[in-house]
Amino acid sequence: MADMGRCGGAGRALGLAALVAAACVAGVCGGEFSILRSPQSVVFRDGSWPIPGERIPDVAALTMGFSVEEDLPWPGLGVGDLFHRPQATVLVTVKGVDKLPVKGVSYPIENAVPFSLDSVANSIHTLFSEETPVVLQLAPSEERVYMVGKANAVFEDLSVTLRQLRNRLFQDSSILNSLPLNSLSRNNEVDLLFLSELQVLHDIASLLSRHKHLAKDHSPDLYSLELSGLEEVGKRYGEDSQQFKDASQILVDSLQKFADEMFNLYGGNAVVEVVAVKEFNSPLSRKSRSILQASQTKKENPYNLAYPYNYNYSVIFNIVLWMMIGLALAVIVISYNLWNMDPGYDSIIYRMTNQKIRMD
Repeated sequence: MADMGRCGGAGRALGLAALVAAACVAGVCGGEFSILRSPQSVVFRDGSWPIPGERIPDVAALTMGFSVEEDLPWPGLGVGDLFHRPQATVLVTVKGVDKLPVKGVSYPIENAVPFSLDSVANSIHTLFSEETPVVLQLAPSEERVYMVGKANAVFEDLSVTLRQLRNRLFQDSSILNSLPLNSLSRNNEVDLLFLSELQVLHDIASLLSRHKHLAKDHSPDLYSLELSGLEEVGKRYGEDSQQFKDASQILVDSLQKFADEMFNLYGGNAVVEVVAVKEFNSPLSRKSRSILQASQTKKENPYNLAYPYNYNYSVIFNIVLWMMIGLALAVIVISYNLWNMDPGYDSIIYRMTNQKIRMD
């Protein structure tokens, strides 16, 4: 019986793996979501559960202790320590490859659509507006940068334009002096674009190391980086070329080093994530309803029922409930004490009823 149970469990595991593989072959899974470093307060379970691409920002929000509008029924994220949240979340998006051989827990991405961490950044601004946390969103190849709070002071010397990135590569402290290029060339624009993105990773960790006190404050920090240099290398040389293989290995080593540096700068209290996607699918179009469909929906609700409560209902309900209970108890205690009050200990009004005071 035990052998049959083990065979049944193995069969179910093989069946789940076959379903995941079939889904990825069919094009449903279009990338990989990897956790390079994470503190003990954040729990990521080992498994092959696909994560929807549009819910990756919700994973980042939940790991930082923020609430989301919709529940995330994804078993990859466990319940960690609610009283010790990470001080930083670093998310690096790599375009041009489905997966990277990085160290850590990895999950396939289902429906890899473009996403943004703007909702997480807005939550940080709302809750920690007075402490001015570090928020950095950067896409070097597109010259797209967004810095708020203390990031303006820390990363003011960071190269963000293509000309600045090219000039930074040929300085004395550039990574070209220590990085093995192998088949990559310093004279090719595509190779320089790829190397400039790695230079940005190095400069972010270097600039933050000069301001270590920012990693020890009470406000969480957010870093969102998008790298597309590897995708351009694949288009230029082909994915089977030696240049693409060397670039992939250099990128993996640089990401692992960057993850270790950021994790150590925050004292082991940071989450470093990598999203590898060959290409993003087109965003899902918003469904519209016709007038006929709206009228049919109205007929299905003849009792004019109220709309469903949102996720803040439980919070508001508890506030109102315990406030009413507290007020009711206060009224009962005050009424009881007033009813049993001794007139001898009260004001002159009750004492004037004394016969001696009346004679006087």
